[in-house]
Amino acid sequence: MTITNTASDLAPSGIEAPLVSLAGVEKAYRSGKVAFEALKGIDLDITAGEMVAIVGPSGSGKTTLVNLIAGIDRPTTGTVTVNGSRLDLMDEEDLAVWRRANIGMVFQFFQLMPTLSALDNALLPMELARLGSRRRRRDDAQGLLSAVGLGDRGRRLPAELSGGEQQRVALARAMACQPRIIIGDEPTGNLDTETAGSMFALLRELNVSGTTVIYVTHDLGLAALAPRLVTVRDGHIVSDAAGDSQTSTTAPKLTTEGALPDAEG
Repeated sequence: MTITNTASDLAPSGIEAPLVSLAGVEKAYRSGKVAFEALKGIDLDITAGEMVAIVGPSGSGKTTLVNLIAGIDRPTTGTVTVNGSRLDLMDEEDLAVWRRANIGMVFQFFQLMPTLSALDNALLPMELARLGSRRRRRDDAQGLLSAVGLGDRGRRLPAELSGGEQQRVALARAMACQPRIIIGDEPTGNLDTETAGSMFALLRELNVSGTTVIYVTHDLGLAALAPRLVTVRDGHIVSDAAGDSQTSTTAPKLTTEGALPDAEG
């Protein structure tokens, strides 16, 4: 049974609850008799519509942090509330259903299905969720590919696409179920500088359209483009400050009709 709380339950009257709220979160991993504390006493609130970059050295806990927000991992102690749901109280089956409806993930190494075409990769989340009719799902997937500049690449397998094109397919797939939150774990880490800038601009265009975007990056230049920059070190949030979001990055815009498909069939 899914345990949820509505936004009105989480905040006083007249005050909008954060879309993401972590309170007193700790996460420890154990290997044999050795325990490693990845996160230590994390408190973090993110408001709907924000764009937040998370930075820190390798092993600092930043990937663990976004995995908790995505419901991929669960805290050892503390609470994780995202879009009104207490993720730390949900079982794995309910988390999978919740994640499909609320989170779009973009990974550094794309994680596309190698035997599926670009179109079928973008289509896959909608097929799993049974959104609308089969024809509508395919039309929406094609619209998503067009939105990321790959409208003519739908029949190609991942191996027939460049790294930048594969990452654009991954972004189209992340957008498929109209998630409230897009999470990128080093989404530009395997791309050249120009392509990384284009990828960031697509994420920012999504954010302008109302999607909350949270991304992990080692690139301090790209991190500084986010309006908010969270720095993690040794499992702690050591800084939470404004970035330089006024800097311009040129890339295609998500203006193609059908980019954000209607989930109702």
